[in-house]
Amino acid sequence: MVKDIKFFRPGTLRTALDIERCDLNIKDNHSNHHTELFGEERLIVRRGQPFSIALHLSPSSKEFKVGKTNFMFDVETGPLPGRESNTKVTFSSQASTVNTEWSASAATDASGRTVIVSISSSPKAPIGIYTLTLDQLGQKTSLGQFTLLFNAWCPDDAVYLKSEEKRKEYVLAQHGLVYRGSHKRIKGKPWNFGQFEPGILDICLKILDDNPKFLSDPNKDVSSRSNPIYVTRVFSAMINSNDDRGVLVGQWVEFSNGIHPGLWMGSGEILRQWAERGPVRYGQCWVFAAVACTVSRALGIPCRVVTNFGSAHDTNANLVIERLYDENGDRISGDDSIWNFHVWVDSWMTRPDLGSKFDGWQTSDPTPQEKSDGVFCCGPASLYAIKEGEVGLKYDTPFIFAEVNADVEDLVKLSTGQFVTFSECTKSVGLFISTKAVGSNERRDITHQYKYPEGSKEEREVYERAHHRNVLLQRGEKLGLHLKIKLAENMIVGSSFEVYARLTNNCMDTKTCKLIFYARAVSYNGKLGELCGFSSDHLEVPSGQERRLSLKLEYQRYKTVITSDLLIQVSAITINKETVDFQKAEKTIVLDEPDIGIKLVGEARVNQPVTVKLTLLNSLPEPLLNCSFAIDGIGLTGGKPITAMVGTVGANEQAKASVVFKPTVAGSSVLLVNFDSDKLKNIKNVIDVVVKE
Repeated sequence: MVKDIKFFRPGTLRTALDIERCDLNIKDNHSNHHTELFGEERLIVRRGQPFSIALHLSPSSKEFKVGKTNFMFDVETGPLPGRESNTKVTFSSQASTVNTEWSASAATDASGRTVIVSISSSPKAPIGIYTLTLDQLGQKTSLGQFTLLFNAWCPDDAVYLKSEEKRKEYVLAQHGLVYRGSHKRIKGKPWNFGQFEPGILDICLKILDDNPKFLSDPNKDVSSRSNPIYVTRVFSAMINSNDDRGVLVGQWVEFSNGIHPGLWMGSGEILRQWAERGPVRYGQCWVFAAVACTVSRALGIPCRVVTNFGSAHDTNANLVIERLYDENGDRISGDDSIWNFHVWVDSWMTRPDLGSKFDGWQTSDPTPQEKSDGVFCCGPASLYAIKEGEVGLKYDTPFIFAEVNADVEDLVKLSTGQFVTFSECTKSVGLFISTKAVGSNERRDITHQYKYPEGSKEEREVYERAHHRNVLLQRGEKLGLHLKIKLAENMIVGSSFEVYARLTNNCMDTKTCKLIFYARAVSYNGKLGELCGFSSDHLEVPSGQERRLSLKLEYQRYKTVITSDLLIQVSAITINKETVDFQKAEKTIVLDEPDIGIKLVGEARVNQPVTVKLTLLNSLPEPLLNCSFAIDGIGLTGGKPITAMVGTVGANEQAKASVVFKPTVAGSSVLLVNFDSDKLKNIKNVIDVVVKE
């Protein structure tokens, strides 16, 4: 501890102090700046907040003189530091630091042999790696380097977040859940963000240095890194590789020459592969979003991963999803689509470019879907602007508005070439928008943050305002028939089961129609696969009664067409060509996966091997080949997954493995487990692990 602290005012000293060494006080600074999880190899601090260094004078140096010694400091960042771009700043020591700009103050112990310098950065400074230089009457001494991050703890920083609990979740949490499935069967999948793992911060800074804007004008780009809006938009473009050598190659069909997106368990391995070899194959929306969350949190921007169920992809920017069918009820290819789910990120920041009411969560989407300003990126768009239908505001608000609030029109193309609308829906897009709850593994529904309640007066008014045209609130059912699909109770992959189309007649007279009922494999992004079930019948439905048509989905038929998403879309369509009346009902089946059993043998201790026993029951009526378990955990598995090969597991038999790992860090962590085989892929589970000293 430094005793007898004395502060001084700027003065002059003809002879410079002879500094023997500089101590960057990494441990204490990291504790004060919430950066201790980065380790102690270098100084990492957050902007707008003081950090301290200790200057140890040599025995032959003159003493530090209160009121006479004057220190000047230079801080520089980027390849072309300049004062006009705020990438080079010179400031002198004074009585105390100032929170709003670069400043410094100094104090000494009673002996005068150690000088404690407190340095505060500007809360608007560009983030990045800085060099720190001391200037004494023209004699310059390099004091070292430090890395400056955004600061959610600083009220003057654009990313300031008031709640400490939310800062812990959205900046510091290294584990999380990414929601997938369908709005009827929402599944939280564990993910290791790992933003504090060794080397990850440097890779995140490399992403900034590899972006095309830096390559074309490095000085302007580095200067712009003071703005989290700019940084977030750069990441939105750089997490995908479509326009540059970004992090991930998107792929939804063929996964040869790469890794299936479902196999990834965390961001660290992806980012390290990219840093070593360039674009990583492959990613899909949840992988793009999870990596974007890692990068944002590493640099200090509060970030959450968000899943939108029933997510519209509006290609022609009319805010309507138009689905076309022929007279037999078959889909005609079109560009618009509705994904069963889509995943993006929200980042917390102010929006001085839009006005204070647009501050808060901002949506950005690194999955390459549509170009923005000529580049595959999306956002950040203010959540408030999305909810209020302010589609004229940047960035990409209309596209994201449509994702959560587009109306859907189903049209039949008649033999005459005429299109007839047979279904309009205002409630099938933007369902159960989900993110992990703060401080727990519960799902939090945030649909209300994106839009007003479906069908409410406010929601319809917002939709009309956004479209600048009249929108029908709801159309009556012309047939007087109600068509619904009833699913089975247990639909585990490997089983065969029946689903039903139920047609109820609420009219006073009998109705007749043709009912077509079929099932097709579907990917999570809405891309339809091959048929795996079909049934049809001509039905006569008396007034007040119902008729049912069953459809049996047999494993031997659907096993060859479904993807690793384990999704089947069932559709029922009623057709009456004489009166040109059509109706449609649709549901998506999410096949259940068998559970992975995880059991630790004994206690987990630092640098001591510990065994985890893993089991999984093969639910299929046939053997699984090339079975394997993989485990991964921060501070548990040495920074990379550990794989145990199991081989062949017979029908209705258990896959078993015992895996040994050696924890390196004491405290709470999370062990992720993945099971893979030729027929059951990417099954995950997670267990909390407490490592003792």
